[in-house]
Amino acid sequence: MDGQIRRAACAFLLLLLLLLVLIAANLLAGTVQVTPAELLGVLRARGEVESTARVVWTLRLPRLLAAAFLGGALAVSGFLLQTFFFNPIAGPFVLGISSGAKLTVALTLIAAVSHGRVLGSAALIGAAFCGSMLSMGLILLFSAKIRRMSLLIVCGVMIGYICSAATEFVVTFADDANIVNLHNWSMGSFSGIRWENLRVIAAVTAVGVGLSFLLSKPMGAWQLGESYAQNLGVNLRRFRLELILLSSLLSACVTAFAGPVSFVGVAAPHLMKSLFGTARPLVMIPACFLGGAVFCLFCDLLARTLFQPTELSISAVTAVFGAPIVIGMLLKRKAGQTDA
Repeated sequence: MDGQIRRAACAFLLLLLLLLVLIAANLLAGTVQVTPAELLGVLRARGEVESTARVVWTLRLPRLLAAAFLGGALAVSGFLLQTFFFNPIAGPFVLGISSGAKLTVALTLIAAVSHGRVLGSAALIGAAFCGSMLSMGLILLFSAKIRRMSLLIVCGVMIGYICSAATEFVVTFADDANIVNLHNWSMGSFSGIRWENLRVIAAVTAVGVGLSFLLSKPMGAWQLGESYAQNLGVNLRRFRLELILLSSLLSACVTAFAGPVSFVGVAAPHLMKSLFGTARPLVMIPACFLGGAVFCLFCDLLARTLFQPTELSISAVTAVFGAPIVIGMLLKRKAGQTDA
């Protein structure tokens, strides 16, 4: 027991150290180079009006905080879905939930712009949540008919393709100049996040992750089987509903502000399980949040700086690192089943 506690403590310290290093790197690196001395000066005197201060306070700091919050939210959402479906590759992107949210947000934005209206953060999250719930509803409908998890995952992937194709069709034929940036958003990006957006992101993420943490005990029982959880007094219908709503809320928040971000919801929980050596929700929920934040900060740093001033979509970078992790996980599971 003491060994597990020490391992968890060391893992959390490592994640916090990586988080601090990546925060500093994201503030310093970019098209406009900022020295450590300049950064300290800007952070101590927020009232500065020079260009460096504007770059740090207006562009980089909101963006890196958004990447950290949304990356953590996406990883926790993935862990909730993996727990719900008893499958390590279930995630918002794989199951088509992010793509469903992307479609409803795109339709809502285009409808609003065509009528000369500007949508607030609450409307975007609401639209994304509706799309997430629709996709999740289809997945649950299929799960009642399909018992094999591999086929259910395939159905989720197909739902994602359909929603992505519909989104691309809508974006392609939307000719209003005010939604020219919709294409960049549909590919996934943390750029353009403002402080007012960040306040909403932080609030929604805090509520979603906090409520998920409160479900740690019934989640731990659920991991041991439905019958075991029911014998411990867990209200299964209510528990399933809460898990679905929380995972959809977290993934909807990500999609509303950053578009679809691939593989984070699958890769980050798997990495955290390997790092911490446990799947206990009490440990995994904060671990996934920190791991998702570190993963997205690292990928966003590469997206911004690798080919600067050209910026890559965040999904392109997360796929490069996340897909091999998922493939390795599947091969490891296959090898374990063969040995058994």
